This record gives sequence, structure tokens and C-alpha cells, in this order.
Amino acid sequence: MARGRGARCCRGEGPPGCGIMGAREGGEERKGAMRKTAAIMLGEGFEPVEAIAPADALRRAGVAVTLVSTMGEAVVEAAHGIRVTADALEVDVDLGAFDLLVVPGGSLGVENLAKSDALAAALRERMAGGRLVGAICAGPTILADLGLLEGRRAVCYPGCEEGFPAGAYQAGVDVCVDGGLVTATGPGKALDFGIALVRAVAGDAVADEVAADMLMAR
Repeated sequence: MARGRGARCCRGEGPPGCGIMGAREGGEERKGAMRKTAAIMLGEGFEPVEAIAPADALRRAGVAVTLVSTMGEAVVEAAHGIRVTADALEVDVDLGAFDLLVVPGGSLGVENLAKSDALAAALRERMAGGRLVGAICAGPTILADLGLLEGRRAVCYPGCEEGFPAGAYQAGVDVCVDGGLVTATGPGKALDFGIALVRAVAGDAVADEVAADMLMAR
């Protein structure tokens, strides 16, 4: 009986999120008047799970996700020698046009992202306007270095908070939501971060549904 049920699931006939077909169809069938959009920024050396796990959760929610390379070429080498093909180059997109902008971590990845003037300008504009920004691991240090965490609450990978302004760092919190700013601590919390981003951009009902599809405890 178990074997038959598994085969059915792998053909995409099971519940949304069960098997490859189920995951894709579940995302496309989510309800919403207008499809939301998200850009996930990739710099060489980024932490792969911190980009791919949120991208997975967001796409399951029906969000149109664009992986954006800041390196001038589509294939970006992440940490641990993993190579990821971006959907677009930074020079070819308008970062202000996305509903959500996500900054993954990884120390080298963040060093490379910090070199992007376009990303810095987009983050300044979004934070000033209360628009959605996500950052995880060392990613929030870019916000701190730009002076964008004054009066805000955020978390990051332990030890990276040294450059945070007084009162910003929330000790003991894995995922922090402060208005339109969503931050998280590191790789092990990448899926929780992804669900928090879904909640921010698509609402509680969709986030709860995606979490259930992914067998995540709520």
C-alpha cells in the first residue's frame, strides 16, 4: 500500500508540494489577484541554502522569483563549490520593480554583494519606503553598514552583529520580523526564513499552506 501511494505522489497526483510536479503545480495554483515578485541577489560565495530554500518556499507560494547575479555572468559559484545559474544579471533588471528583495549570507557572498552600488541604492530606497526586504546570516551586515538598521530590530549569524547599532540585535531570536524587514540567523533557519518571507509577501493563509505542504511544524 505504501509503495502504491508513493508512486502516485511521484507522478504529481498527491497533495501540493509532494513530489516535483506537486510542488510546481501547488505554486501555480495559489490564489491571488496579482502575482507577487521577488529578487534574490547572488554574489560569488553566497550560502546556497540561504538562497535556494527561500526561493523554493516563495515559488510554492506562487511568487515569481528571479535569481539575480551581481557578478556579470549568469553562473555564480556559491560556497562549497556549488554552481547556480541565475535567471538574470543585475544590469538587466530594475530592483525597484520587485515586491521583495532578498539578501542571502555567506561571508564571501556578502563581500561581493556589498560591492554592488545598484543593490545599495535599492536597499536604501526600500527601507526608506517601508518596502519588503529579507536578509539572512551575514546579509543583514550590509544593511548595518549602510546605516539602515537605526531604530530597527534584526538578527544575523552570531558574531556578525558587532556592526549593528545599539538596540538593533535581537538575541535569542532565529527569525525576526520588523515591519517590512525580515531577517534570520543562518543556514539552518533558511526554510523558516523562507516561510516568513512568504508570510510577508503573500499573507498568513498562503504561508501556512506552504508550510504544511513542506511538512514544517507551525
